[in-house]
Amino acid sequence: MLTSVARSGRKASASVARFRLFSTASRNPAGGRDALRHRSSGLVLTAAPWQRLPARCVSLSGASRGSTEPPADTSGNHPPERANFGSLSSDISSRRTFRKTSPYIRELRHWDAEEDGGEEPVTRGRRPGRRNTPYWYFLQCKRLIKQNKLQEALDVFSRDMLQGERLQPEEYNFSVLIGGCGRAGQLKKAFRLYNDMKKRGLDATDATYTALFNACAESPSKPAGLQQALKLEQDLRRRNYPLSTITYHALLKTHAVTNHLQACIHTLREMLQNGHAVSQETIHYLLMGCLRDKRTGFRLALQVWRQMLRSGIRPDSKNYNLLLRAARDCGIGDLAVASGVLLRPDPMNERKLVSHAKSGRVGVIDIDLLERQLCIQPDSHSASPSAGSAEESHLEDSTHLVPVRRAESAPLAAGAASDSRGPNLLDLFEGRTGGVVSLGTVDGASDRLALVGGAEGFLEKMAADGLSPDLRTVTLLADAMEPGSRSLQTLLKVAKRNKVKLDVAFFNTVIRRAARAGDLEEAKAVLSVMRQRNVSVDVQTFGSLALGCERQQDGLQLLRDMEEAGLRPNVQVFSALVGRATRRLDFAYLKTMLKSMRSMSVWPNEVIIRQLEFASQYPPDYDKFKSRNNYLVQIDGFRGYYQHWLRAMPAQGAEDDPSETDAEALKTEGADGLTAAQRNQKAAARRFKPHNKDKRSSSAL
Repeated sequence: MLTSVARSGRKASASVARFRLFSTASRNPAGGRDALRHRSSGLVLTAAPWQRLPARCVSLSGASRGSTEPPADTSGNHPPERANFGSLSSDISSRRTFRKTSPYIRELRHWDAEEDGGEEPVTRGRRPGRRNTPYWYFLQCKRLIKQNKLQEALDVFSRDMLQGERLQPEEYNFSVLIGGCGRAGQLKKAFRLYNDMKKRGLDATDATYTALFNACAESPSKPAGLQQALKLEQDLRRRNYPLSTITYHALLKTHAVTNHLQACIHTLREMLQNGHAVSQETIHYLLMGCLRDKRTGFRLALQVWRQMLRSGIRPDSKNYNLLLRAARDCGIGDLAVASGVLLRPDPMNERKLVSHAKSGRVGVIDIDLLERQLCIQPDSHSASPSAGSAEESHLEDSTHLVPVRRAESAPLAAGAASDSRGPNLLDLFEGRTGGVVSLGTVDGASDRLALVGGAEGFLEKMAADGLSPDLRTVTLLADAMEPGSRSLQTLLKVAKRNKVKLDVAFFNTVIRRAARAGDLEEAKAVLSVMRQRNVSVDVQTFGSLALGCERQQDGLQLLRDMEEAGLRPNVQVFSALVGRATRRLDFAYLKTMLKSMRSMSVWPNEVIIRQLEFASQYPPDYDKFKSRNNYLVQIDGFRGYYQHWLRAMPAQGAEDDPSETDAEALKTEGADGLTAAQRNQKAAARRFKPHNKDKRSSSAL
């Protein structure tokens, strides 16, 4: 290898001298002086690998201006001492490299090795180390849970963190996973993680217990969730563990969903004794507990609402939505008890309300009074004649307003007629004495909504509290108002005024209300409003329309409309159609629907089987030998076709998802050698056998 050195405008070519440092120093001392002379002469001496050991690159540059140029060696013979100059053995220094490396430099070395045809340099792998921390895994699991990827979060925790890097988990790693399992309804998995946490010696915090109580509330099996919640609550009481306000709210939610209102009152009493304040969220869970009582839930919700206003707590949107749910789903109970509790003012409590408002005390609830009012029984109320006479004398002096339907007519007092709004119990709860209501017959959701001012009065109360209705509020109002175009137009104006974007669920609710009222044309008119607002229909839309298909031609037209829309009828649509046909005992309609289910491969569920069993039963006082009835002739023909249809159609279990039912699942064989379809057919045949026995016994007679 030759190196050219430019000096004073001319080029001189000289061969690179290569020396073996130690051999030269030991054999020829003059060689060392020659090396020093070459060092000052401006030659660049490059080192070559010696005996394939890692070499050090030694660059000797002579920058001295007064140095003379050495004579060029033209013979081409180099002594062996110069061949290995610059090669340093590995025992000189412990350093392996003199510069930082990068993937790009290693790639360049790989290319140079391929071009030279030599061997690829061997690089030692870096010893694997712990690159992540438990908090990093906490953030990863939290991110996956927010993306609804709970199983991936559990795999990251168990496979990567515990097995892969063998890290010791912290409390927050378990808490975030328990919270994710609770929101997903996986009760057993949440408590399994809690037990694993205790075995590792980690102390649970308020976040852990809040997640556990929330898992009990969200469990699909309410008895199992209640049992686990009671065991955990007893364990915390035994250890005298102080609960935070958030944990108490989770416990209130568990009792409201899985237990009854009395348990919520006991939890609220304990919460107040421990110095926690009552907030809007606390009232929220009390109203949820009122929804458990379908008979008197609306009256209980009004009593909780009244106590909330007396304590100085202003309701929020969630509280208003729960009050609408109570008006839609729950009854008011005994009218005498409701009138005595809701309409009779309590001067002592009114003075307390005024004093709390003046002193600024917020969140103070008379728990004893609330418990006495919520636990009133009809017998105990009617047994006190003095209370009844006092109530009657009070009602004689007050204005009587009765919420009625449109078809009914009731005389209103002069003061009430001048008021544009209807009677509102919420005004009475705020201390206003001008709108006392005498409760009449309260049958449906629209009557209960009228007790709180109707849709307009309810929305005015929300506006007075500085709240605006959201999509859920408008949808609940549509489900509680009287069905009709007038109610729909009112809600459309409310949505436009409050800038609420209506979705398909709102229109499905309006269609379902009109169809259940028997007005199919009014329900179909909602479809034109959906087209004007560019809202697409779905399967639930046709399922709501099916509730109004009383005749066979209406049901067939519905199936044709679904086919034109590109939608396939599911088992819920056929369940609604079969239910309407069963209600009218139209056996031709039923037979047509069964044929359609068979042609479209829609397997019946337990609800359809129960409806068909009811339709195929003989009247209890039937005697076919006394008289002939054309209706009974039709039922005989339907019973024969129903038996054949049961044997040919596979049934769908209650735990099966209708969207996941396919041919592969039906071909799965069990331990008895039968497929799931064959087992369902045998079960349906067993249910039909008693009818066959009755038929054979009657024919034998």
